[in-house]
Amino acid sequence: MLSEDLISETIPPLKTSDSGLKALTWMDEFRVSHLPIVNNNEFLGLISDSDILDLNEPEAPLGNHPLSLIRPFVHAKEHIYEVLKLAAKMQLTLIPVLDDHNHYLGNISLRSLVEHFSSTASVQHPGGIIILELNQNDYSLSQIARIVEENDAKIMSLYISDHSDSTRIELTIKVNREDIRAILASFQRYNLDVKASFQQSEFSEDLRNRFDLFMNYINM
Repeated sequence: MLSEDLISETIPPLKTSDSGLKALTWMDEFRVSHLPIVNNNEFLGLISDSDILDLNEPEAPLGNHPLSLIRPFVHAKEHIYEVLKLAAKMQLTLIPVLDDHNHYLGNISLRSLVEHFSSTASVQHPGGIIILELNQNDYSLSQIARIVEENDAKIMSLYISDHSDSTRIELTIKVNREDIRAILASFQRYNLDVKASFQQSEFSEDLRNRFDLFMNYINM
């Protein structure tokens, strides 16, 4: 998926003629801490709630203030992973999207980004979770997929967590079967270290609760 596929026009950009008070009102309404400032499709930068609170006259137009705006953005044709990377690196609640001529197209909110990854990670689908720990050099997706499929199951999603101080990795696998005992036995037979496993009944409610708490945190 590309950045342009998640663009939303629900959260409007500010203009330099808008006041800081208007910006704070919009931030509260849309549950974000950043808003883009755009004049005639030209992206000037992002302003944060803390920037506005530092203004001496928040009721005056933003253009009257000497603003030091940050200019993070992604282009429309960039992969959604670049959006996630930028949001995490700069702790953004909203990411502007520009076209090839650097004209403002819209934005992607952190909420929509989280909802997208929730759906692509098959969070809502029934199944089981298996976490393997192995050396990076021993990682073979084809072998792991073959073991899963030999037990009449399919991998729904998969992601890797690196250990910064180690050559070992954690591999989290979501499969489309709730009963994963046969898959676990096969992994053990192939000397693959199963660090943890979760049946859907044990895992889904906790995962949904954590997801709801996180979404509530975003909306604060």
